[in-house]
Amino acid sequence: MRRLHIGGTWVPSSGGDGIDVVNPATERVVDRVPVGTAADVDAAVDAARAALPGWAATPPADRGKILAVAAALLADRAEQVARVIATDTGAPYAAALERQTRPPAQMLRRCAELAERHPFERPGEDAAGGGRTLTLREPVGVVGAITPATRPLPQAIRVLGPALAAGCAVVLKPSEVAPLAAYELAEILRDAGLPPGVFNLVSGAGPVAGAALAAHPRVDLIRFAGSAETGRRVAARAATGGKRVVLDQGGRSASVVLPDADLPAAVRASVGGAFADSGQGHAAWTRLLVHRDQYDDAVRLAVEAAAGHTVGDPFDAGTRVGPLVSAARRDRVIRHILRGEEDGARLVYGGADPPLERGYYVRPTVFAGVEPGMAIEREEVCGPVLVLVPYRDEDEAVEIANGGPYGPSGAVWSGDAARAAAVARRLRAGRVHVNGAGLGPGGPSAAGGGPDAAVLDEYLASRVLYL
Repeated sequence: MRRLHIGGTWVPSSGGDGIDVVNPATERVVDRVPVGTAADVDAAVDAARAALPGWAATPPADRGKILAVAAALLADRAEQVARVIATDTGAPYAAALERQTRPPAQMLRRCAELAERHPFERPGEDAAGGGRTLTLREPVGVVGAITPATRPLPQAIRVLGPALAAGCAVVLKPSEVAPLAAYELAEILRDAGLPPGVFNLVSGAGPVAGAALAAHPRVDLIRFAGSAETGRRVAARAATGGKRVVLDQGGRSASVVLPDADLPAAVRASVGGAFADSGQGHAAWTRLLVHRDQYDDAVRLAVEAAAGHTVGDPFDAGTRVGPLVSAARRDRVIRHILRGEEDGARLVYGGADPPLERGYYVRPTVFAGVEPGMAIEREEVCGPVLVLVPYRDEDEAVEIANGGPYGPSGAVWSGDAARAAAVARRLRAGRVHVNGAGLGPGGPSAAGGGPDAAVLDEYLASRVLYL
């Protein structure tokens, strides 16, 4: 059984029995990780707090150099890490390599550059007193990161990269369903020369280790990525200590195709955005909104595109859709599909029948005849299920798109870029891609693109000196 990484060493958990790590394509146990306890979280936070002063005092350029080495190591080990991700999560190997391993190496490299160039000290003037000021941007402290089973490495790097660049120490609690990428990352950071205790890894169940980390009084910031329901629980626990909370939660992201768009291209891209990562990404475009006059054509095109998303073994070159990460998630998605049929949505592709005898697979599924407010349209499915919703005009399209929970991502397609941008401004989504702009190799992702100075600022606190 694996161990916890605390204070720069691998240590046993106080939790006794471990958690089986199951390959979702074969349903076989491939590894075992510790059941981290509240005591283990205490030890990890203590190690992070002990390491924080030294790391925060390290010149930013030197922090950047360590991150640059880590980026190079991740790039060198990309194929090995991608095999781990494909085995652990069921992501097709090619996608694990090109979408989930190489981009995080680029993200780390970008964070290394930010550490070297970021203005951690900003001179200014005191408008009231007429003197000079100096604003110090300093690390917020110890960061607790709770990451999901989908895209586990990009989600971890999205926290670790800017947090470490800012001078924070980190305790990471990965999903117990797919924790193995975090172990690869721990080895890379150690080999890159990160000082002991600056990064700590505690595996375990969310209701125990995750809850203890969220509520820990010596953690200064919690970053959580996952479902909205779990995010609310994390926020409630974190609020008891008055710490900062950053949530990357799921939702129902919409892809809006305007009547003057290239319909075949927009539908193909939207289907890809719905089925990437087997539809489990929290930023997946799970709702495709099309004008009523083009609706039948869009349904036909969506079915044709869905047929090209081959289900199979993650290590088969032709596979585009792997299994879901767990049996529980598979069963939940199947219940959503059955509910959609019961509620009157028209199943035009896929369905609840298992595509393979073994593995946590769900057929890529497309529903037509979907009206706003249906459960299949409103609720987060977290599987390869796309619904097509008709609209009459732009105002109704925006109303439908904004009718559900806040979307992490969205898309607008039009032959008129200015028109598309105007509609994009009206969508309640964290990121909106106009005619496919800004998409990475894996389509829409909650992990977003490369970090910028604003992301680094999330992990900094200000002090002002009056001179």
